[in-house]
Amino acid sequence: MIKLFKVKEKQRAENASGPTLVKKQSAGELRLQRDIGELNLPKSCTMAFPNGKDDLMNFEVTIRPDEGYYLGGTFIFTFQVPAVYPHEPPKVKCKTKVYHPNIDLEGNVCLNILREDWKPVLNINTIIYGLYHLFTQPNCEDPLNHDAAAILRDNPKMFESNVRRAMSGGYVGQTHFPRCM
Repeated sequence: MIKLFKVKEKQRAENASGPTLVKKQSAGELRLQRDIGELNLPKSCTMAFPNGKDDLMNFEVTIRPDEGYYLGGTFIFTFQVPAVYPHEPPKVKCKTKVYHPNIDLEGNVCLNILREDWKPVLNINTIIYGLYHLFTQPNCEDPLNHDAAAILRDNPKMFESNVRRAMSGGYVGQTHFPRCM
């Protein structure tokens, strides 16, 4: 009888103070939280949450390649993680206009682990390393920008020149590239 009285008294106190709202996290949010906690980024990569830490499902990754054609550039990618993550990969876009065989002028990224090779065992760290790898070793075999891929394959010196011109705010083909940060 005393126990029942204490339980009812506790319920009355909770009702008087109003309900406590607790946002229930989806399985995707929980997995993403774990992935972020286990990140081991290359020293040339950083992560930011433009909407604040309350919105883990949308973030940015900045890559500053420390070798290769894109040395000295700064490239920003947005990540939109679906609620069903890791069963579907994040949507990744490059915000920085870049002359690259695997990134088109709309910022779409051609990275196999973001498409057909995605598996739930992969994680955010894997994607970031994949993006970093695109800048240290661009892939002309699976291009989005076919012109850049053909030049990389057929004339690497011209490709390097085009990358430098694009990163300094010049024109490549018909396209003007704003100065790379």
